[in-house]
Amino acid sequence: MKKINNNLPRGGAEWGRALRRFLSDNIVPIMFVLICAYCIPRADLSWNYLLNEGMTRLGRNAFLILSLLIPVMAGMGMNFGMTLGAMAGQIGLIFAADWQVWGIPGLILAAIISIPISVLLGLMCGKILNRAKGREMITSYFIAFFMGGVYQLVVLYMMGPIIPIAHNSLKLPRGYGIRNTVSLLPMRQSIDNALAVYVGGVKIPVLTLIIIALACLFIVWFRKTKLGQDMRAVGQDMEVARDAGINVERTRIISIVMSTVFAGFGMIIYLQNMGNFPTYTAHTNVGMFCIAALLVGGASVEKASIGNVFLGVILFHTMFVVAPFAGTKITGDSMIGEYFRVFISYAVITVALVMYEAKKRKSQSMLGQMLAQAQLEEEGKTE
Repeated sequence: MKKINNNLPRGGAEWGRALRRFLSDNIVPIMFVLICAYCIPRADLSWNYLLNEGMTRLGRNAFLILSLLIPVMAGMGMNFGMTLGAMAGQIGLIFAADWQVWGIPGLILAAIISIPISVLLGLMCGKILNRAKGREMITSYFIAFFMGGVYQLVVLYMMGPIIPIAHNSLKLPRGYGIRNTVSLLPMRQSIDNALAVYVGGVKIPVLTLIIIALACLFIVWFRKTKLGQDMRAVGQDMEVARDAGINVERTRIISIVMSTVFAGFGMIIYLQNMGNFPTYTAHTNVGMFCIAALLVGGASVEKASIGNVFLGVILFHTMFVVAPFAGTKITGDSMIGEYFRVFISYAVITVALVMYEAKKRKSQSMLGQMLAQAQLEEEGKTE
């Protein structure tokens, strides 16, 4: 009887620790569940509308967010440099529009054009990040910001006089540079409408979901390959991986290149859903919103899964849909909801980075204490 009584508190303490650990690891998804639960009734939107929006945004964004998983696996954190791939996808679509190749063939052409551009940009980004180990996220953010300027230089001044652009409908009135908006109406939702079915008034973009499913299967398969295992080893401990004969720098570069190529494909899927894109700004917030969505799904800087991608898309974009409507109902001003959802996007990334740094310092402190204790024990044995 005494033994049972001793075990009960211990079991209760273990459950308490497990609950605290669960809440600590999932604080962001829990917060978003509560935000959505509060906003949905006040937005006063039909479930049919919410489901249609949810399915559209899932097809539009999931592939882009999947591109973030490989650098996380390699221990490089959230890749803000995915914006480089988004730029490559936009350039591919500009050429497809100029050559008047529309529909699914135009999207395939844009993807083919984006690949070498994404590879070159990914190689450059990966080599720079190898010189900034431990500061990959902030470095990739600045790389994306800098390359955004290079992209604008190319599209605004080089397309026309140096890079041939045949159709005047794409050019600015001065005769060179691309107009502020590129129309993709002849290929709008080409993938989404192919094999689309309607269930209870909700459009299911079957082909888009098949492409996303294939990307998920590729990631699952890739994790089991030797290169995937090498990336996981590098992500866990670079020095141990190097001692095991793994080329750490090369492996890290490959992870960034793959992420950039994936992001290029994802941007093409995203923009074909929209039907047009602002030439000079379409890529600017892609990295921030994708990273925010992944973090909302319960991912961290050190660990992310396919499940985090889909949960993040559902929670983050549900909030994005209902916030303006809820803001209008509560305050009479829809802009409150607009400001709130943008603020939340930045706040989620900030909280995730702060938590990551806090956990990192805590683990370093614990490691230092363990080493100090081991040293004291060793000195005691010597005496």
